[in-house]
Amino acid sequence: MFRGDYQRKPYRPLDENLVVLDMLPYGDAVRGIKYPLVQTIGEYRFLLVELKSTTPQAPSLKPLDRISSEYLREARLLSFARYLTYDELSATAKANLVEAVTAIVKVQEKRFVDFFNNAQPLSKKAHTLELLKGIGKRTLWKILDERRRKPFESFEDIKARADIDPVELIVERILEELKEPQTIYIFVNPPYGPVARSGRREGFREYRY
Repeated sequence: MFRGDYQRKPYRPLDENLVVLDMLPYGDAVRGIKYPLVQTIGEYRFLLVELKSTTPQAPSLKPLDRISSEYLREARLLSFARYLTYDELSATAKANLVEAVTAIVKVQEKRFVDFFNNAQPLSKKAHTLELLKGIGKRTLWKILDERRRKPFESFEDIKARADIDPVELIVERILEELKEPQTIYIFVNPPYGPVARSGRREGFREYRY
């Protein structure tokens, strides 16, 4: 669970689009819930969100389906239930998480290429890029030298010039931020905190790019 400064009441704006991780057509017997539930992940903030069906019948969704904000507004078949921690995901949702996050990262290639081009130092001795497992000092300096020479244009460009797999490193970091509390969040935007109400990424002091 997100701890530390994140003890305030959560707010409810969701990502514009969600990706289905699991359908629970019979609800949750442990919690005594009998209406259908859908466990999802947001495409931008990577929030884990549980939706509840507004009708007794489960919506026609399957894992890795995309739920748009327009669908939520117009169909009105689902509504916000709660934010989830990684441990609250079903076994099926956990099994689908890597594939879902990987697909989201690949679709938003420009966003994450921009991250490699724009990530800044955390201090005189540490850099945001070093929060990605597999990036040590030698690789860091190679990335910085390459982007100074010419900004990266694609995942393949990063892979060729920096000799790393950017998608794999980003996905691994996102999963780490979802599974365990972090001092610094790079990609996952926690649903708690005083600036969460604005919905503006720039307000989160945990973000470093």
